Amino acid sequence: MTSPSSTVVTRFAPSPTGYLHIGGARTALFNWLYAKSRGGKFLIRVEDTDRERSTDEAVQAIFEGLSWLELFGDEEPVFQFARAERHREVADLLLASGHAYRDFLTADETNALRDQAKAEGRDFVSPWRDREPTVDDLAKPSTIRFRRPLDQAVTVDDAVQGSVRWESSSLDDLVIVRSDGAPTYNLAVVVDDHDMGVTHVIRGDDHLNNAARQSLIYDALGWTRPTFAHIPLIHGPDGAKLSKRHGAQAVHEYAAMGYLPEAMRNYLARLGWAHGDHELFSDEQALEWFDLPGIGKAPARLDFDKLAHVNAHWLRMAEDDRLAKLTLDAHLAAGRVLQPDDEARLLRAMPFVKDRAKTIVELAAQTEFVLKARPLALDEKTRGLLSDEGGERISRLRERLRLFQSWDVFALEAELKAFAEEEGVGFGKIGPSMRGALTGGSVSPDIARILAALGRDEGLGRLDDALQQTK
Repeated sequence: MTSPSSTVVTRFAPSPTGYLHIGGARTALFNWLYAKSRGGKFLIRVEDTDRERSTDEAVQAIFEGLSWLELFGDEEPVFQFARAERHREVADLLLASGHAYRDFLTADETNALRDQAKAEGRDFVSPWRDREPTVDDLAKPSTIRFRRPLDQAVTVDDAVQGSVRWESSSLDDLVIVRSDGAPTYNLAVVVDDHDMGVTHVIRGDDHLNNAARQSLIYDALGWTRPTFAHIPLIHGPDGAKLSKRHGAQAVHEYAAMGYLPEAMRNYLARLGWAHGDHELFSDEQALEWFDLPGIGKAPARLDFDKLAHVNAHWLRMAEDDRLAKLTLDAHLAAGRVLQPDDEARLLRAMPFVKDRAKTIVELAAQTEFVLKARPLALDEKTRGLLSDEGGERISRLRERLRLFQSWDVFALEAELKAFAEEEGVGFGKIGPSMRGALTGGSVSPDIARILAALGRDEGLGRLDDALQQTK
């Protein structure tokens, strides 16, 4: 465990009850950026105290999502449930100092008294708050409640929300240990954040009310409160709370849809935080610029078009060999049987197609023509275009390309243009038949790029095949 120090320490603390939500991914990113930009530590804590809902599969999904985003903790992850004894130890300290008390009410008794208090227009207070238990009482099951101060304001100076104030009477005497001995969330969070040396708690603003309760526990223990920063949640494009009807929500879904992790980091960083008008920026720039005052107070809206724009930028910036591997994975996921030279074919084609795609999935669609095996099946339209005069023209072009010394895309463009001019026709008389012969009708770039992507031998071979089929 990290000792408290002046070093900035942040943490991401997901509950393993499901996948890593995109909102959680942004929270993790903000914590990582804030710590790393200040030479601090970024820690991960799995808040697995809800034993009924926490699953090993969810834990694995969370870590896989963080790994894909390349957000790695600086120390081994902490699992909250394993620290239950430490949480109970602190509860005993609060009992001993008078900041907590044992409540022997049953659940039914508590509900009845709470309903009565509500009907009478007053706050519920357990009668055990000011009652000394007897020896017989102590033999019964009990919860431990935090004894909140009465008639006292609680103020949190939030780095995003500003100064927020609550009246302590509105906070209830929080149960910090259940009757089965299980510590509750608000106690466990305070103890773990203190013991881990967390200096800044950056999390969703749905936890803002918890900051009041947790601040009182910090004060009762004589511990220094961390700096709280509660960030607005992410909403859908329509401004409503993000839900399944808005589309993908989980990080692993975005990975499967073909987004790059650096693009997702760029997009998520900009989702609710701003540095001037910058939309496209690297990790290095984000680390240089990121600060809590740049986070807005209004909910951010998920914009799939903007995400696609950001991803297209990072696709163009990515190394071709990396894109070839990712595109090959996408083809395999779509059911393609791997051929020995597939990756080499994709690598050769990548410079000529990557600026036409916004995702890896689109890149796979753009490269289907490259992976086709010879001879390609020609559709009726292509067969018609290659009959008679059209076939003779393509045959002349094929011979000219055979003698062509350069297979550079720009040289090919000039050569194709010169050929059309010499034939006295517009390229519209040549392009469709060439595209059909070279791609079998697949989605593809312009003819010069198709030829460059295929390479000399494959390109000429496909033209030979097509001409042979239409003799």
